[in-house]
Amino acid sequence: MAPDPQIMKAVEQLGYRVTVGDVSTQAGLNINLAQQGLLALASDAGGHLQVAESGEIAYLFPKNFRSVLRNKFLRLQLQEWWDKIWGVLFYLIRISFGIILLLSIVLIVIAIAIILQASSNDDSDSGSSSSRGGGGGIFFFPRFWGPDIFWLFDPYYDGSSSRRQRSSSSASNHSELNFLEAVFSFLFGDGNPNADLEERRWQEIGTVIRNSGGAVAAEQIAPYLDELGEKYQQESEDYMLPVLTRFDGLPEVSPEGQIVYHFPQLQTTAKAAQPKSVQAYLRERLWRFSEASSGQLMLSMGLGALNFVGVLILGNLLSGGEIAAQIGGFVAFVNVIYPLLLVYGIGFLVIPLIRYFWIQWKNSKIEQRNQQRQEQAVLLNQAEDSLQNKISYAQQFAAQNIITEEDLVYTSETDLLDQDLKAKEQIDAEWQRRLESGS
Repeated sequence: MAPDPQIMKAVEQLGYRVTVGDVSTQAGLNINLAQQGLLALASDAGGHLQVAESGEIAYLFPKNFRSVLRNKFLRLQLQEWWDKIWGVLFYLIRISFGIILLLSIVLIVIAIAIILQASSNDDSDSGSSSSRGGGGGIFFFPRFWGPDIFWLFDPYYDGSSSRRQRSSSSASNHSELNFLEAVFSFLFGDGNPNADLEERRWQEIGTVIRNSGGAVAAEQIAPYLDELGEKYQQESEDYMLPVLTRFDGLPEVSPEGQIVYHFPQLQTTAKAAQPKSVQAYLRERLWRFSEASSGQLMLSMGLGALNFVGVLILGNLLSGGEIAAQIGGFVAFVNVIYPLLLVYGIGFLVIPLIRYFWIQWKNSKIEQRNQQRQEQAVLLNQAEDSLQNKISYAQQFAAQNIITEEDLVYTSETDLLDQDLKAKEQIDAEWQRRLESGS
């Protein structure tokens, strides 16, 4: 079984010496999954177990454990290769929509020009010599090629001066997307801003518990949860059950009958650390229509409208199919793919419009949930005496057990005989200290 990437990342962030509680808090993982994952990672990556006199266990990993795993697991190698390949493929997919838009406009403009030119020639052949002099016409072709082609790929390109500017001042006024990427962003957006919401939720809950010494009241956790249930369920604090399950917590009852929650596993750490800052409540990020700049969005919308109008004009000229059959060649090819051009032209404008209204609806729901969690945070900050007494009772169970090098009675790093000798010396020293103190 390949190691869990979340656990590997947490081990690196925590300095390669961790406990189960450290990893569970850092990654927001279930305690049991974190324990199993750490054991598997230590076995596969050459990690070491360090057992304290209290029986608590710390895990020590070599800093090159990823290289060790990469050499051992073909799956990790393939995953790294695929991540690189997919990065290139996804970039090509993103810019393909912008390329198709430009090609569509070019095909439409050229086809219309050929048809009008052919119609003008027919009129001049059947008309007088004076009408012949007005044939031909002049058509504008957008400049999508030549030296300025780099503006398609450069988010900082200055189209007014035919050169690129990458100064910090200009960068702050531009999108990080080039034009072709901006077209994809205009159509489909830039992904779910809350894709990591559950991970953030459990990380913040774990941090709150850690900051409180491993013992909390339910009201301290409520601002990070969504579904608190009906009023009777809130009074019975049923919403704490998933938290207890994930972090192996225990309920404790105060003399007044109030319930607090104790998490022994999160009280053990490999090294002392200051309390981490955490948001007062879990904030979901609002969806953005696009990360493209306003200029890129206007240009995308304008080209989409130009493409749609061109499709309608071309469809009117090709109606009946007689002109395509008469001219043949390029116009006949465009006539064949015209349904695709029409679908793309309509979709290019309809998809963003639908997405805009969907985002408005989605953000209204997010704001409601944020508001509910904020209200829970306000209630906590304005805690009444009963709640303050409850939190004070929870602090009776607060503790921090730090596994230091001096606390170790066993480690897989050194030979067992050497450890036995060291332990014997420690025992003798302890007896000597007691004898001296007794005398």
